[in-house]
Amino acid sequence: MEAKIYINDSGNAELLPNKKEESSRKLLWVDIGHFSELWQFLICSVVVFIFFIPYGYLQEAIFSIKGFKPFGWYLTLVQFFNYSIFGLIESQFNRTQRRIPLVLYLLLGLILLGSMGFSNASLGYLNYPTQVIFKCCKLIPVMIGGVLVQHKVYKVIDIVAASCMCAGLILFTLADNKVSPDFNLIGIILISSALFCDALIGNFQEKMMKKHNASNAEIVLYSYLIGFIYLLFVLLASGQLRDGTEFCIQNPVTYIYIFFFSLSGFFGVQAVLALIRTCGALVAVTVTTCRKAVTIVISFLLFSKPFTFQYVWAGLLIVLGIYLNVLGKTNHFDLKMFFMTSSKIFGNIKKRRKSPMIV
Repeated sequence: MEAKIYINDSGNAELLPNKKEESSRKLLWVDIGHFSELWQFLICSVVVFIFFIPYGYLQEAIFSIKGFKPFGWYLTLVQFFNYSIFGLIESQFNRTQRRIPLVLYLLLGLILLGSMGFSNASLGYLNYPTQVIFKCCKLIPVMIGGVLVQHKVYKVIDIVAASCMCAGLILFTLADNKVSPDFNLIGIILISSALFCDALIGNFQEKMMKKHNASNAEIVLYSYLIGFIYLLFVLLASGQLRDGTEFCIQNPVTYIYIFFFSLSGFFGVQAVLALIRTCGALVAVTVTTCRKAVTIVISFLLFSKPFTFQYVWAGLLIVLGIYLNVLGKTNHFDLKMFFMTSSKIFGNIKKRRKSPMIV
């Protein structure tokens, strides 16, 4: 196997991966490296939607089970255990060898535990729309994390795209029959802590994959296994492990929901890691944030809810954010053409605007 030695600014030698190894980009065990970056982006995005839409539905369904709300951390423990088993099976199948130092996994596992654990626990205090309002703002923390962790400099168009995505999702959720969210200080602290961890995860994963050329299977196995060990000791000491287990044994359907919740999340994580490897952390979070909007749309289709034109405006903001984000990657952004196209689209919609409807 051919490799190159690179002498960095400090005078230290670093082993760089060969081009063949570097270009290998797999998504669910299928090599997509021979596709163009645009097609890789589209394929990974579609897979993210396919698996994370049922993931969001199952998450809400689990917390809809009477009496489950106090067991958000127990849900995280079982979820991490399932991810570790799935990752172990994949690693054995692919004969994956660890490339990233274990000390980095100790840090990544802790941050990952904070992100998913605080997010799950917040649903015990906040309703689902309120959680979405907060989580849709992770785009900005990820950009801040990119500056702090990887010293990135984002273009103005990336900042505008992130702002449009956040504003669109907030408007979309607030338009949900104008129901006042049931805010709770503990829930707000939990979900804010999850957002802080989210700001670090994508950038750490991107930096680790680029530096060590680690596979998705390796990152999933070690990060979730270490996170599981952390949480296992905490729940054992607090007694929540016993309480959560007793509740799920009395309500066995909970374990069925959690299994499929974990399975869809595992495949979704694989797609997100492939997206990070291909397009970077910002694009990955943009896609997953847009997925939340689609989850809300599906909720309207499955359940009878009032419809107002504010949903359309919010949806257009989200589409605009995606459009700007993708356009910014082409390096030939035409500001004049963008404003001409946008004004024409919004002008046509304004002409066709009707009064609010009930569907």
